Amino acid sequence: MSKKNNEDGFVYSTNKSFQFSNESEEPQDSLPPQQQNLKIYLDRMGGGKLLTRVNGFIGNLNDLETLGKMLKQKCGVGGTVKNEEILIQGDHRDKVLKLLTDANYKAKKAGG
Repeated sequence: MSKKNNEDGFVYSTNKSFQFSNESEEPQDSLPPQQQNLKIYLDRMGGGKLLTRVNGFIGNLNDLETLGKMLKQKCGVGGTVKNEEILIQGDHRDKVLKLLTDANYKAKKAGG
C-alpha cells in the first residue's frame, strides 16, 4: 500500500505505481465586464438583517475583491467577498445595479 502526503491529508492507494498529481490551479483570467453575467440577490443574514449578494463573477479572486471593495465604498457600508460572491450589508440592490451597469458590467436583479 502506497501512502502519499498532500496539503489535504493523506492519500492511500493499493496500486504500487500510484503517483499523486498536483494539479496546480493557474490563475483564471477575468472576463471583460461586458461578458460578465452578474446577478444581484437580497438575502437575510442571521438575526434578520438584510444582505445584498452579487454572484456570477468569472475570473480571478483579486479582480473580484477589487470589485467588492469598490461596491462597498460606493455604498458606504461593510461587506466581504466569500465563496466567489460579494456580500454587502443592507438592501443596496438598486445602487449596486446602477454601479455595475455604469462600470459596463452585465448585471440584473435576481430572486423574488
